[in-house]
Amino acid sequence: MAWNEPGNNNGRDKDPWGNNNRGGNNQGPPDLDEVFSKLSQKLGGKFGGGKSGGNGPSIGGGSAIGLGVVLVIAVAFWVFSGFYTVGEAERGVVLRLGKYDRMVDPGLNWKPTFIDEVTSVNVQAIRSLRGSGLMLTKDENVVTVEMGVQYRVSDPHKYLYSVTNADDSLRQATDSALRAVIGDAVMDDILTSGRQAIRERTQVVLNRIIDRYDMGLEVVDVNFQSARPPEAVKASFDDAIAAREDEERFIREAEAYRNDVLPKATGRAERLKKEALGYSERIVNEALGQVAQFEKLLPEYTAAPDVTRSRLYLDTMERVYSNTSKVLLDSESSGNLLYLPLDKLVEQSRSGAKATKSSNASPNYNIEVETSPQELPTSDSNRSSTRQGRY
Repeated sequence: MAWNEPGNNNGRDKDPWGNNNRGGNNQGPPDLDEVFSKLSQKLGGKFGGGKSGGNGPSIGGGSAIGLGVVLVIAVAFWVFSGFYTVGEAERGVVLRLGKYDRMVDPGLNWKPTFIDEVTSVNVQAIRSLRGSGLMLTKDENVVTVEMGVQYRVSDPHKYLYSVTNADDSLRQATDSALRAVIGDAVMDDILTSGRQAIRERTQVVLNRIIDRYDMGLEVVDVNFQSARPPEAVKASFDDAIAAREDEERFIREAEAYRNDVLPKATGRAERLKKEALGYSERIVNEALGQVAQFEKLLPEYTAAPDVTRSRLYLDTMERVYSNTSKVLLDSESSGNLLYLPLDKLVEQSRSGAKATKSSNASPNYNIEVETSPQELPTSDSNRSSTRQGRY
């Protein structure tokens, strides 16, 4: 018997879902009309929904109210889903229907969902990239150069939409700028003293490329990390670098020696100049004094030449013999040569002054007279030529 035939409780004992409703425990899927009817009754009771002539609910009015509630919920969800937050270090780029509209600042903002699209970009973070490779120098040498670039985003709109990939474009620009600068430098400058100049020139060329392509980036710093020759000639270049470093070291040592010796030599020269000046002044003054003395003696010499000449001679001999330890006297009358040992006299006088017993005694000295071989003493008359005296 079919499930919808009469006699089976109008088909309620069996349903197409295979559930038996006699026991009331198992139920099939609910009827959609019944669900809408119940929902309309509940909403109609809350919002004062209308009733149609009898006690039965109005199916058409309940469906309209349910649709309105769904729309209200959807609108509320759309409104609340439009709130978003931009970080303190970020800036938001707003696209309205795919076209750039505005820039938003950090904080809580709202956008119409499905109409505006917001992309946040960090504008304070310092980013870095590294460029390296084998490059040809001006003197046709090959060198491996590595350089690091630090940059940040200055304009988020240009950073996102002026070029396809700003980071990759900056990497290519760095490689191009570095090759241009290295190609205009020689090998020795790249490996030794020209590193700072190459770094500065690379930064200038890189900024020029960034401004031309309008990438919205700002280069903070460029670091020249390393530069080395190929392995085949590395040993020779190391020797050349070592020799250059030795040259610089010797130059610094020579400069230090010069800085040490030059002030001393300058001071010594100044001292000698002052001493020479003082000596010159002293000699000139002495000469002037002697001239004045002779000018004073001139009248006396004119008045008595012999007396003045004898006085000058005696004064001169006294001055000369005062600095002499030995005196030789020539006797014209007897032809004997007198020897006066003044050096021994001085030594004995000093030793006698130290002795306590002979401190007041005056020593006796013999004056020896040396005669020539022709006048050797042969008799008592000749012996009398030897004189003894007391000094």
